[in-house]
Amino acid sequence: MKITRVETFAVPPRWLLCRVETDDGVVGWGEPVVEGRAATVRTAVHELAELLVGKDPSRIEDHWQLMTKGSFYRGGPVLSSAVAGLDQALWDIAGKTLGVPVHVLLGGPVRDRVRAYSWVGGDDPAEVADSVTAQVEAGFTAVKMNASGRMNRLATVTDLNRIVGRAEAAREALGPDRDFAIDFHGRFTAANARKVLPRLAHTNPLFAEEPVLPEYTHLLGDLVAASPVPIATGERLYSRTDALPAVQAGVAVLQPDLSHAGGISEVRRIAALAETFDVQIAPHCPLGPVSLAASLQIAFATPNFLIQEQSIGIHYNTGAEVLDYVVDREVFRFHEGHFNRPTAPGLGIEVDEAAVRAANDSQPSWHSPIWRHQDGSHAEW
Repeated sequence: MKITRVETFAVPPRWLLCRVETDDGVVGWGEPVVEGRAATVRTAVHELAELLVGKDPSRIEDHWQLMTKGSFYRGGPVLSSAVAGLDQALWDIAGKTLGVPVHVLLGGPVRDRVRAYSWVGGDDPAEVADSVTAQVEAGFTAVKMNASGRMNRLATVTDLNRIVGRAEAAREALGPDRDFAIDFHGRFTAANARKVLPRLAHTNPLFAEEPVLPEYTHLLGDLVAASPVPIATGERLYSRTDALPAVQAGVAVLQPDLSHAGGISEVRRIAALAETFDVQIAPHCPLGPVSLAASLQIAFATPNFLIQEQSIGIHYNTGAEVLDYVVDREVFRFHEGHFNRPTAPGLGIEVDEAAVRAANDSQPSWHSPIWRHQDGSHAEW
């Protein structure tokens, strides 16, 4: 079997899919994308495809090594995401060729279902409570919410009270037997994080995500020591070497993204690294169906897995939805806030190729909004 063609598809709302075809007719799908930089990653995918066309798709590790280490400049979000999508597609081909799900190739399932959380919005406590209640009624046992929007460089009392009030509303709506996580998105300075984390302790969040930017991973050790709330990070860490300082700093949860951190091949190694530090894995996945399918394959084969992010029905998916690009939506049906184990070969989904081709290049490029402080200076998004 040989790889004969690699195609890419930019589809709404902001995703990039890749299709790897073989001369035996077996096709694998991947999702290589950096949100807001899809066109850049698309170019990288086609550059890397030159290394794959004509080659045996079953040599997944050899291809991964060549794509990641075959040039002088390596790493970073664009190249790692391009590799991630192609790696997903190669695992998809391997599973389909052998007639088994990818998690079987990774050693077999270690659980029968995977807990998932749903995003909730709301700028004030009443809105948060309503959003959380809706997810509880839908069967979810966990949700995740933003800590804040734009933040002052040093938080005011009003800033802190607003964050704590929303967390308290979430806890009250959830009760004592469900969980919420709170996402800081790297919008906080280390000083702000030290101020707010102790004030959240009484609401008992599952974890506080990305309290500072990944550029400040060297500060995480001090934050972990000062925080009564478990710290999570990792969506903007793209390799084992990126993740090592975070786990050494004592974070409780690592969140590699299957579409950013080198795909299935590298994330399984990141998970093994995390396990040696007693750190749990919660794969980051606010993306499309292939990224979610790849995340679930990791989740079912990873002993130190905690919980799965997913974006089905999320408020910012405009113009298309995760389920719009799969033939069988039952694979992604929730059962009491969990995903059941997929049994179909490969990544466990059948991509609706007709829908993907029809949607290709049909939406303008998506870019992150630009935020500024009141004095006009740039604010972290």
